[in-house]
Amino acid sequence: MAPTTRSKQSTPSPETPKSTSTSTAIETGLIGEIKQRPREGSRTREREEVWDPKYAVDLATTTIDENVFLFVPNLIGYVRVLTAAASLVFMPYHPKWCTTLYFVSCMLDAFDGMAARALGQTSKFGAVLDMVTDRCATACLLTFLTSVYPNWSLLFMFLITLDFSSHYIHMYSSLVTGSSSHKTVTSDVSRILWYYYNDSRTLFFFCFANEVFFVCLYLNAFWKSPITSSFPIPNFLLSTEYNLILKNPNFFSGLVYYLRNLTWPQVIGILTLPVCTGKQIINVVQFWKASKILVGVDLAERQTARREAALRARQL
Repeated sequence: MAPTTRSKQSTPSPETPKSTSTSTAIETGLIGEIKQRPREGSRTREREEVWDPKYAVDLATTTIDENVFLFVPNLIGYVRVLTAAASLVFMPYHPKWCTTLYFVSCMLDAFDGMAARALGQTSKFGAVLDMVTDRCATACLLTFLTSVYPNWSLLFMFLITLDFSSHYIHMYSSLVTGSSSHKTVTSDVSRILWYYYNDSRTLFFFCFANEVFFVCLYLNAFWKSPITSSFPIPNFLLSTEYNLILKNPNFFSGLVYYLRNLTWPQVIGILTLPVCTGKQIINVVQFWKASKILVGVDLAERQTARREAALRARQL
C-alpha cells in the first residue's frame, strides 16, 4: 500500500505557479514584524506532510516487520505505567510500597530516553507516552495530597492545572511551529526553557526533585519518627546553664526543639522545596511563551489571509 498524505491547504497545480506563498512571505519578512526562519528540528508548514489517519491506522495494524509498540523504550514506558498504577493502589495504606513503586517509575523515566537514543528507537508514540505517564502520576499524587492536607487543596489543584495546561499548550505550539520535539527550544525564544530542555541531566534533576518534594509531603502524613532517633542531639544543648550564656536562649531552645522533632520526609522536603518552586516557575514560563507563540502564529496567518485577499482583489 503506497503512502498517502494530505496537505492542510490545497496545493496549486504545477501549471499555475503561486504568486506568493505563505512560507515565502513569512520567511522573507513580508508579513509585518513577524518573521520565521529555519531552525534545528523545524520545518516550514508549506513543506510539511500530514499523514492520512486511516492510512496511519492501517499501517500500524498491518506492519509486521517493525512494531513501534514493542520498541524497548516503549516497553520500559509500559513498566512505568504499571509501577505508577501499582503505587496508587498502595498509596492510602502502605507508604513504603507506594514510595518504592513510585520512584521506580520515576527512575525508569531516565532509562527509556537512553534506550531510545542508543537503539535508534525514538518515536512520537514513546514521547507522548512518557509525557502522559508523568502528568497523570503527578496529578494522582497531588489529588491524594488534597485529602491529606485539605487546607491546601486549592494549591494542589492549581499545581495540577498548571502542570497539565503548560505542557499541553507547549506541545501544541511545538506542533504548530513544526518542531520535531517539544524539547527543541532555542535560547532566543526562552533562555530559561533552553537551559531546562537543552541538558537532559538538568531536566531530570528538576523533574525528579519536584517528585521527591511531593512524595515527602505524602510520607509526612505517615512518618512520625524524628531524625534524632538516627542522629541524637546532645541534651546539654537544652540545659538551663548553657542557654544562659546565649543572648536569646528561648529562641535557641525552640530551634533545637524543632530540629529534634524533624522527620526525614520534612528534612528532604525542605531541601527540595526550592527546586519544586523553580519547576513551577518553569511551568509558568512555558505556558506564557507557548501562548505568545500561538498568538504570533494567529497574527501571521490573519495577516497572510488579508494580504492574499488583497492580491486576489487586485487580480480581478
